[in-house]
Amino acid sequence: MRNSELAGNHPKLRIGTCSWKYPSWAGLVYSRAKGINYLYEYARQYNTVEIDQWFWSLFGEDKISLPQPRVVEEYQLSVPEDFVFTIKMPNSLSLTHFYRKSPTESLKPNPYFLSPSLYGEFLKRIAPLGRQIGALMLQFEYLNKQKMSSQKAFLKRLEKFLAEIDQPFPLALEIRNPNYLNRSFFEF
Repeated sequence: MRNSELAGNHPKLRIGTCSWKYPSWAGLVYSRAKGINYLYEYARQYNTVEIDQWFWSLFGEDKISLPQPRVVEEYQLSVPEDFVFTIKMPNSLSLTHFYRKSPTESLKPNPYFLSPSLYGEFLKRIAPLGRQIGALMLQFEYLNKQKMSSQKAFLKRLEKFLAEIDQPFPLALEIRNPNYLNRSFFEF
């Protein structure tokens, strides 16, 4: 099989980074001008990037941050048509519990964990990027027994989520449990 047949919608080799706004790259990737559009200049050097800043989204039970329409539009207008984004989805979808303020605080379940409705809202927000989305990534934290009773329970929750959502883009999973990387996971 040729590489172009394996690559799907985006057949050419793509080279990029995780995020793009690094002022220390001035003179290397970016011009030295003040007030530049970092993504615009980045996209003249590279043809893909991971949008990771939308990951940090869970700030409380009633405090979720999703991409703002003007920012999504700005990103879309900053890159050529053949540019591809990988988007790390909000941690409000992938965290089983809220962050604790101290180690002694009890765990409080995150009601948005693998929420099909929140996922749907996220898709609406990023819709202007449409054809330029290469993959959506769900990054899960390390799931100890307090957060997830077992790998079987995790896969059951994930299976239910996947059955209830539209999947217009490839989905990537990043897990932090090395013991989950086994036959059951790969067969799933």
